[in-house]
Amino acid sequence: MSFLKIDLRTAMVTAAIGTSMLLTGCGSSSSHDSTVDMRTYEVSVSNVTPNQPFSPIAVILHTSGYQAWVDGESASTALEVLAEQGDNSDVLSDASDHSAYLTSDSGAGVIAPGTYESVQLEVDAQNGVSLSVISMLVNTNDAYTGINATSLAALESGESVSYSAPVWDAGTESNTEAAGTIPGPADGGEGFNASRSDSSDRVRFHSGIVSSQDGLSSSVLTADHRFDNPAAVITVTRLD
Repeated sequence: MSFLKIDLRTAMVTAAIGTSMLLTGCGSSSSHDSTVDMRTYEVSVSNVTPNQPFSPIAVILHTSGYQAWVDGESASTALEVLAEQGDNSDVLSDASDHSAYLTSDSGAGVIAPGTYESVQLEVDAQNGVSLSVISMLVNTNDAYTGINATSLAALESGESVSYSAPVWDAGTESNTEAAGTIPGPADGGEGFNASRSDSSDRVRFHSGIVSSQDGLSSSVLTADHRFDNPAAVITVTRLD
């Protein structure tokens, strides 16, 4: 009987050691999971122009290495489509194929002057997070506004930061302001055209609207369509 007691005690000790090792293994897995740094950002885009509706916004979170455009270089075809037609689907698709891509979202619709739209995105931020936002000024030939590869690394939980977004010229279509060339409500003309009519073919700051009231008699735009910089205020809030 004494041998039976010893064997039972030995079995109990062995089982306890096995359970302890199993729990230790679970603790190691939990420690590995803690390297995930999930964060939620709210991105709000306010249209501060007097009469330039914004196309649905493209909002992209990514690590370093991705840029939606480069000042002084040719726009991508995806950016051309957005800047001439207001369609952000190609920009979002191209971004999702990039190695630096984390996540993205599209705005629900047009942002009228004096209004704003907000989207929320959740992302694993362990390798850093940068933000790009793009939207067309639809009463133009190929003007857009936004921010490009802006780091959010310094933004703490509960904090907000605002960016003033200027107007860019995609350099893909001449700024003729002519009837039939502008897709917005001021004209209802053509959107994207694969043929690039701007001889510079490079992204740069936009020189502004001329309008029919300011000497360009063939323009379908009026002084109401002019804009100052910034065209948009983009506010980012880290929710957690």
